[in-house]
Amino acid sequence: MKKYFKHIFAGFLLIGFSIPAFAQSASEVFRAVGSPENPKVQISFNRYYTPDGLAAITKKIADAHPNLVKRVSIGKSFEGREMYMLQITNFQKGNPDRKPGFYIDGNIHSNEIQGAEISIYTAWYLTEQYGAIDYITEMLDDRIFYILPTLNPDARHNYMTEPNTGSSPRSGMIPLDDDRDGLFDEDQPDDLDGDGSITQMRRKNPYGDFILDPKDPRKMIQIGPDDEVPAGVERYEYLGSEGIDNDGDGSINEDRIGYYDPNRDWAWKWQPDYIQGGAYKYPFSVPENRNVADFVLAHPNIAGAQSYHNSGGMILRGPGAEEDISTYNRADLRIYDAIGRKGEEIMPGYRYLTVYKDLYSVFGGELDWFYGSRGIYTFTNEIFTNFAYYKSNQRDPDQSYKVDSDLLFGDAFKPWTTYDHPTYGEIEIGGFKKNFGRATPGFMLEEELHRNMAFTMYHAYHMPKLSIAEVKEKDLGGGMREITAYIKNERLMPTHASQDLKYRIERPDYITIEGVDVQAGMIVDNEDTNVTREQKVNPAKLEVNNIPGNSIVKVRWIVSGRGTPKITVDSAKGGVVTR
Repeated sequence: MKKYFKHIFAGFLLIGFSIPAFAQSASEVFRAVGSPENPKVQISFNRYYTPDGLAAITKKIADAHPNLVKRVSIGKSFEGREMYMLQITNFQKGNPDRKPGFYIDGNIHSNEIQGAEISIYTAWYLTEQYGAIDYITEMLDDRIFYILPTLNPDARHNYMTEPNTGSSPRSGMIPLDDDRDGLFDEDQPDDLDGDGSITQMRRKNPYGDFILDPKDPRKMIQIGPDDEVPAGVERYEYLGSEGIDNDGDGSINEDRIGYYDPNRDWAWKWQPDYIQGGAYKYPFSVPENRNVADFVLAHPNIAGAQSYHNSGGMILRGPGAEEDISTYNRADLRIYDAIGRKGEEIMPGYRYLTVYKDLYSVFGGELDWFYGSRGIYTFTNEIFTNFAYYKSNQRDPDQSYKVDSDLLFGDAFKPWTTYDHPTYGEIEIGGFKKNFGRATPGFMLEEELHRNMAFTMYHAYHMPKLSIAEVKEKDLGGGMREITAYIKNERLMPTHASQDLKYRIERPDYITIEGVDVQAGMIVDNEDTNVTREQKVNPAKLEVNNIPGNSIVKVRWIVSGRGTPKITVDSAKGGVVTR
């Protein structure tokens, strides 16, 4: 019995929950501004969670907030894991499928782990602060969030549970024959020292071009051909990542997991692997991406999207390639610029950048598919920047070593130890562990999550918010009336992005009048000079191409009959409002 309870308790610790017996009473806590002081779901945000841990957390959130959360699977991963999504809104107010939707995902590259935690934090924060903070309450009353914590659960599992570097595996888990020897993923790195990370191998060599830093034996200093090495100082050579020749072909670590890049698989400006390295067979040949695309195509209400990667502290917009520069219309760039520059304020140390110009060229990227194919304003954030360590932009090549000493007390670096290698003989193994460098340290993680969530909330806030601001009625005599409605978009984004209008991705907005006999209907282009455009077919249901952000669209009907008119605005991305 004692063993049984021990396992139960360990399970709760694994996924970061407090069991009910340890829940704190209101008298034991004091609320920190901006955070729930005694949430229904207790989650520790100073650690990372495996796919199983994420699945357990999503269930916990859904169970605790049944009126705000629906937990659904949008499909299975390559290895058969359910891809759980949290759909979050006030389900008791309005039709959730007709509210403006905001899509969030993270972790398309499995080693870029923070995105899943930001997604979970966002879901947790929205549900715990609903009813406590007016801003959050209004957001969930008016909008719906579709949150997919990890787009690559299989490789996230591999990254966390198997030996890896901080940058592997970037791929998914579909086996490939990288070295074309007829075998698949057969020569991966090996955890020779058994510490759970793939670090570096070095070997003493009288002709090597590295020496130990006399001030810090963790570090190696590269020497040039003209540098004098004092007598008795050992020279070293680097041998690469830990590993052996598993397949006997004379090479080490040459056939790793993958390699394909899930963020080169999307069906906008896709190019094959010989042009765009990392592309798989054809667009959406990666099953996890196909699941997302199917969901997005079935939800035309999605107006904004955010994908989380790491690292470097960047707020990225498209285009991914210069060849696609004409896709991003000037009117839409003004919206991207406004949101991106606000992000620089919310997240100190982050820079608002363009992928192709400031990073590198990407064909078949996710953010370009969302915008180019669906007309959805989309950002990708590269999470974490070295600015965060010391709140300084000063460049210091030794910063990682200082952080390990000053802030992490040696936890980030595996000291060099000797090892008898079957090919290289006596070597030394050591270096930075896989959970340092790209991944935010635990003590800094919650701030990172909150700031990125706040940026995403700003983006979501500026999705279209429609209202019928005013209705004017004028008696024309003879039982005829003129009814003019003023349709207001209170936020930055239009109901149709320029890309949407260019390719007619989504249907027009409909403005309908009921309860009266409609004789004529028109769009008012200039009220002062009475310039209008009449819609002669079905005038009771006017088709409006777009309701721009922070503006008003005016429509007018000539009607007869004594009925009380009911006016409805129906926009795929802007929602439904009536008056």
